[in-house]
Order: sequence, then C-alpha cells, then structure tokens
Amino acid sequence: MDLFSAKRQAALNRVQPLAVRMRPRSLDEFAGQRHFLGPGKLLRRLLDADRLSSAIFYGPPGTGKTTLAQIIANHTRAAFEAVNAAGVGVKEVREILQRARDRLEEDGRRTVLFLDEIHRFNRAQQDVLLGDVENGIVILIGATTENPFFSVNSPLVSRSQIFQFEPLSEEDIAELMRRALADTERGLGRFHATIAEDALSFLATTSDGDARRALTALEVAVLSQLDCTEQVGNTGSAAKAPIQITLEVAQDSIQRKAIVYDGSGDEHYDAASALIKSMRGSDPDAVVYWLARMLEAGEDPRFLARRIAICAAEDVGNADPMALVLANAAAQVTMLVGLPECQLPLAQAAIYIACAPKSNASAMAIWTAGSDVKNGRTLPVPRHLRDTHYRQAGRLGHGEGYQYAHDAPDGIVALDYLGVEKTYYVPTDRGHERVMAEHLERFKKLRAGAGGTASDATP
Repeated sequence: MDLFSAKRQAALNRVQPLAVRMRPRSLDEFAGQRHFLGPGKLLRRLLDADRLSSAIFYGPPGTGKTTLAQIIANHTRAAFEAVNAAGVGVKEVREILQRARDRLEEDGRRTVLFLDEIHRFNRAQQDVLLGDVENGIVILIGATTENPFFSVNSPLVSRSQIFQFEPLSEEDIAELMRRALADTERGLGRFHATIAEDALSFLATTSDGDARRALTALEVAVLSQLDCTEQVGNTGSAAKAPIQITLEVAQDSIQRKAIVYDGSGDEHYDAASALIKSMRGSDPDAVVYWLARMLEAGEDPRFLARRIAICAAEDVGNADPMALVLANAAAQVTMLVGLPECQLPLAQAAIYIACAPKSNASAMAIWTAGSDVKNGRTLPVPRHLRDTHYRQAGRLGHGEGYQYAHDAPDGIVALDYLGVEKTYYVPTDRGHERVMAEHLERFKKLRAGAGGTASDATP
C-alpha cells in the first residue's frame, strides 16, 4: 500500500461505524450460524476446501450475510467481484460476466460474484446471470432479506445452495460487544469503557439478533459520554476518564425496538401461521404474544379478525359453537371502533378460541364432501327431495314419498336424504359435539325403528 492509499484508508477508518470496523476477518471470529458454519457443517467444509458453489444467503439484517461474503473474498483463490443490485444494471453485470470469461480463459481462475440485495433485480435482470452460473463461469453468492423462493428466479434457486441466516443469539451479541469494548485497534478499547451486566443484557435483548444494531448502540453509548475534544475519531487519543455504560445510558442509546415485519412476505405469513397454530394448540399466552406482535408491527386488524373467525370454525367448530359467535362479534367491533381499541375484542376472541375444546369435524366433513363432488360421481337429487313448487312436478314423480319431519312424534322420519351410504360428519366426544353425537345416535335408532318406504324411493 502506498502513502496516499494508507492516508485514504486511515481517513476511511476514522469515519467508519463501529459495526463496520468490527466485522470479523476470519471464520473463527464469525458469530452465529453454527447450523451451517460449525465444524463439519456443509458451508464450513466447502469454504475450508475452497470448493464453494453458487449460494444464496437469506436472512434478516445484521446476521452476517455481507460479512461472510467478505471473509470468502479474503480466503478464496478465485477472483472476487462484489456489487449491490440496487446500484447496478444489466450492463454492469454483463461486463462482470465478460471479465469472468476472460479470466477463466487467460489463467484458469474462476470468479465469485457477490450480488448483495439480489431481490432488487427483476426477473429479466436475474436471467442475465443464468447461463454463466449454469456453465460454471461464475460462482454466484446472492444475499437477500426476502424469501428466495419468492424473490429469486426458480432456475437460479435450483442451481444454488440456500443458507438461511438466523438472528444472532443474545450470547453471541453480548460477546461481540465485549470484544468491541476490548479491541484497541478497531474497537472502543482505547476509551477504557466498561458496561454493567444489566446494560449489556438490555442491548443484547433489544437488538433482536441484529449485531449491527447492537454495536451501533454501544458506540453511541460510549461516544455520547465524551467531551467534544475527545471525539477525534477511531485513530485519535483515548478518553481522559473511564466510561461506565449503565442501564440508563444503554436505554438512551438504542432506538425503539424495531419489529421486523414486511406486511406481505415471510414475516407476515410466519406470524399469522404462528397465531393460528397457537390458537389450535390451545396456548393463550402464545396467542396474545403473536397477536400483539402483528398489531404492533402495523398489521391490518381486519386480516387478524378474518383469521380468528376462520380458526373458530375450522379448529373449534361445534365443540363450542360460541367461539364462532364471539369471533364474528370481534370482527364487527373491529370494523366499528378500529385501532387501538379493537385489540381488546380481538384478544378476547383469540383467547377464547385457544381455551375452547377443539374439533375439526365440521372442516373435515366439508373438505371430504368437496373432494367427492370434484372427483366422484355426481349424485342425482333423490326424487322425493326434488322441488315441487310448480304444478306439473307431480307428473315427474317429484316429491313422491316425502314426509314432513315435524309431523312425526319425535321429529324424525326414515328418509334417504343423500341417495348413497356415506358418512361425512363424525363428531368428536369433546365439548358440545359430545351432545351432538348422542343426538345423531338417537336419530339413527329412531329412523331404524320407524322403518320406511320412502327410504327405498327411486333416485
């Protein structure tokens, strides 16, 4: 590095945020993602052998996607090119691909192309990559916060390993902050700052698995306690006195907790799925958490009201018919009062469903019948059940043999209402369905005792 390059780098270091300066330089420094980077795991084996194939790094911000790509750049023998999809077009990508072909022909070296925010490319732009990825001209590493199965072309996905990055654990976040406080070269060590355990725990929890957010808050906590004369940048002099980061300082140094929620993508559907499955699984505490999380993130309460009503019908059904009544009432009140008050009826209905006895017998009945309608023989309406409102219906035999159930002593007559022997509704022995099952058994016995000529009527 020449003198001018060194000066430029020094100037850059002075303005770089702590999160950038503290980026791991090796796999040993990398925190989290042990499910694919731990000893013997797939990506670790590929990197150790320098046999990386095309991959897509998928996960929330601050979990190490870009950092891992930079580590790969420092360790691979292949050429490395990095671009952000938000700042380049097809022309620039074609130029990179041409350089990769030239490089392969000249010295046999392959090229690793890191494409950050790959979801920003539309389908046509992504198609430009396909041929060279398929032929091995470039090894593509795409990074995205969005589900690649929705945001990346299927041919690219099928030719890539998908590595899903998870939010860092609180222990990992805390260790990164300790490392930053101790590091005198890249971190905050020259300030001799110390942090209380409750403050460290608070930042680790509130950062929600985002290392960048935690380190930014830590840097704010330190720099905000310096005199103006002491804030001379990363390469300047140390603070005059030790700095203590208390819980109060930590709370002031981090922004309000950001709830990762996109409203129409993974977070939306994952949270909705968790809410529904928690109601079905009879866990009211989980139910109110997922409900509160979605409301806090700005979810449309009408969407939540619809999901709660569907769950009442599908997962409670006739085991407790009041569940659907309450869910419907909650939906109506939601439309009437709106936010924030509508969270109350929504919570009431969702908790009621979670605590109610469960049955999917009604849902199974309509699903099975629907399958028969779509895939089986179309059943004719039995003649004794056919419409008789017009005068000539009797000439066709319509209504012949029909018996009005209310005229029977027990309100039950021996009629065939379907035309074939088939059972769709099988009530459980839970909640009100136990009573319904008893009624059905009694109806069956009454029909058998009544005998019947109409049950033999011609369809």
